[in-house]
Amino acid sequence: MMQGFVNQNCEAIIQVAVGHASKRKQMVKALIDTGFTGFLSLPQSIIASLGLPWHFRDVGTLGDGSEVIFEMYKASVIWDGQDRVIDVAASEADPLIGMSLLYGFKVEIEAVEGGIVAIKALK
Repeated sequence: MMQGFVNQNCEAIIQVAVGHASKRKQMVKALIDTGFTGFLSLPQSIIASLGLPWHFRDVGTLGDGSEVIFEMYKASVIWDGQDRVIDVAASEADPLIGMSLLYGFKVEIEAVEGGIVAIKALK
């Protein structure tokens, strides 16, 4: 099980260890975004500091219906105690955890400031 918290803006936050497969991982605080279908988004500055390898370009649709092109990178994350290789979208927004990373997990949120966010594998 993984745990996080609800911040003062009523956003569900968890920390995830992210890095290049052959390098040390860095802890990143990320918002859970159920409208984001990808795995993880990170600002370019974090992607560069981690030395993540570029993978491909992808077209994404934003909440307002507009389409943008995302630069996609490969990263290794520790998720539920397991090392996973995932795609990371470069975005200048706050880091986001998307539904592809949450797939197969139950998310419980105590929707009050300081509330607990719990993510458990569905088995």
